[in-house]
Amino acid sequence: MEDIEQYIEALIFVSEQSIRTEEIIYCLQAAFNQDIAEDEISRYINNINQKYGHEQFAIELVKMNNGYQFLTKKKYHQVVALLQAQRSKKKLSQAALETLAIIAYKQPVTKPEIEQIRGVNCDYSIQKLLEKELIAIIGKSEAIGKPILYGTSSVFMDYFGINNIKELPQIKEFTDSAATIGDQPE
Repeated sequence: MEDIEQYIEALIFVSEQSIRTEEIIYCLQAAFNQDIAEDEISRYINNINQKYGHEQFAIELVKMNNGYQFLTKKKYHQVVALLQAQRSKKKLSQAALETLAIIAYKQPVTKPEIEQIRGVNCDYSIQKLLEKELIAIIGKSEAIGKPILYGTSSVFMDYFGINNIKELPQIKEFTDSAATIGDQPE
């Protein structure tokens, strides 16, 4: 099989989310009907990573969520952000952001638990987050009525550029005393 590196590059390029090594191996083995070792794939991915590390490319290969994805280099984020803001029609409302934050930090969590924290009904926010695939149904609680459990999805991980939920900022980072508003009692 010739040009295996280009096939891997193409798979990473067309993938909307990060693509895992196992998925690359599966696609290549299915297409070419021959075994491919994981260390061989890793070697090719390393070559691709080095190739896109050069200044001449505006994108780079990034490992995230246990997979690989092409992303714009940080140098170009400001310009890309302007384009995304202009084209963005999928903005999250304040209510959806609050709901997403609760799910991210409390997962697995039920709708009644989310509503207890927010103090309002969350049906619409949860529905929008499910449509955008930022959250997923991950099971049912053992509580009375067996309510649905929600958690973040791999799309959430890709969107926020993290490998696991432990990489989210810790709550104590938001409660820094230097970030208070108004006069503080002395």
